Amino acid sequence: MTELDHTTRFLFTDSAVRGEITQLNRSVSEVLSKHHYPSAIQPLLGQFMAAAAMLSDTLKFDGTLSLQVRGSGQVRTLMAECRDNRALRALAQYNDDFDDSGPILGEGQMAITIEPKQGHRYQGVVAINDTDLGLAQVLEGYFQQSEQIRTRIWLFADGHKAAGLMLQAMPQSASDSSLDIPDDDENWSRLMLLASTLKAEEIFGLDAQTVLHRLFHEETARFYPPRPLAFECTCSVGRSGNAIITLGAPEALALVAELGHIDIDCQFCHERYIFKADDVRQLFSASVDDSLN
Repeated sequence: MTELDHTTRFLFTDSAVRGEITQLNRSVSEVLSKHHYPSAIQPLLGQFMAAAAMLSDTLKFDGTLSLQVRGSGQVRTLMAECRDNRALRALAQYNDDFDDSGPILGEGQMAITIEPKQGHRYQGVVAINDTDLGLAQVLEGYFQQSEQIRTRIWLFADGHKAAGLMLQAMPQSASDSSLDIPDDDENWSRLMLLASTLKAEEIFGLDAQTVLHRLFHEETARFYPPRPLAFECTCSVGRSGNAIITLGAPEALALVAELGHIDIDCQFCHERYIFKADDVRQLFSASVDDSLN
């Protein structure tokens, strides 16, 4: 796999099937380097990042797509998000007495949330568990039930990198009108069999086009330019200051008087923002000025 994280769309020109291949290296390493996650959580977090990147690029919209699980297992919350088809971040919160051999998510629910910069927020909720409803199977079922789109997903991850492959049957109306493409079970079944031969060492060690050529060398496919991906957090001094403002002036000023400062730690990247007494007073002074204008 190249050092540049990316996701690539492709289309089989002789079949009504489209696909997406995602390969993440640096972004996963950056997320994991900022936390001391147990070894059993690390690949799961990588899978969620790869899935968020694939789904975001498939939807092709400006905004944020997030996958968030709340379960009954040792991981209380696990989430990954992709913003504007390029920026990734992820987080897991787990029990202090985490045991690698115990249930990770247990029985839980996953929320798939789409927040476009323009338009309405959408959220779908589906069941997920550690036994027969893994992330790939849950997402396949989601597309089938909510979008009526036949979908297969393969996810791979270890403690350093992650990758994914997705194939979707296209509605006939979405196909190129200049092509006479049958949306039939034979084409779908053939491509599924070929894709199912994909091995972790291939998608981890080879570039996207080489992987796809190995899998589908007898198929004719159109490749779209790869879209670069990278870890990027949304935390900032401004966002941290807004969090302090939500406390209200009396509580915030009492807290800074007691401690001498207020620290805001980002859960995603562990960046720390320190607000001293003058900083806190300025926050509320500025908020009053804004309300008068």
